[in-house]
Amino acid sequence: MSPRVYVSRDIAVTTAQEDTPVRIRIQLSSATVKALHARLQQAYLKDDVRLVRRTTVLIDLLVHHGAMAVLCERWGLSSSCLYDWQRALLLHGPERLRYRHSGGRRPKLTPKQKQRLVELLEAGPLVVGCETAWWDAVRIRVLIWREFGVLSNRQYVCTLLRNLGFSFQKARCVSDHLDAAKRLAWLEQKWPTIVRAAKRRQGLILFEDEASVAQWGS
Repeated sequence: MSPRVYVSRDIAVTTAQEDTPVRIRIQLSSATVKALHARLQQAYLKDDVRLVRRTTVLIDLLVHHGAMAVLCERWGLSSSCLYDWQRALLLHGPERLRYRHSGGRRPKLTPKQKQRLVELLEAGPLVVGCETAWWDAVRIRVLIWREFGVLSNRQYVCTLLRNLGFSFQKARCVSDHLDAAKRLAWLEQKWPTIVRAAKRRQGLILFEDEASVAQWGS
């Protein structure tokens, strides 16, 4: 018996003789091949690397009839992935060759929990039982675990804070026992005198302070 040819839309499927192992050869119409190449050019123009890869693989597989195993090894893909791409093309056509955002994972905190977290952060660390009056990612991570039972990594906490409208600020430490009026007088009167004397004598002004570890982290 001669091979059978099945034609559906723009795709022709040819099977081998009945007394031999079944082999399927898919032949795309010239219109479909042209549409695939057009999609590939659009992907290049949009710099869509994933779509370039998918379209190129389908062209090699269905137009140039490349071996499935060779394409899998060349592109680092599984055969099931290539079969899925092939099935999507055959069922829906080249116009469906695009990626859709699936929405990602569900957020770890609900909107009500996020609102509660904002209230706790604005109340300050001392209110929620911390020993010092400054927040950091590790401390907020502990707060989230204690209040909501959600364990997050430090990088996610930083992203969450940014999405909630908070920003990183480095604390400026000023000793409480110092006199503000005397500090201002030193800056406006004594310090300019020191600078003028250094310039006149071509001197070098050096500052010295005790070694310490910053409380806000480094």
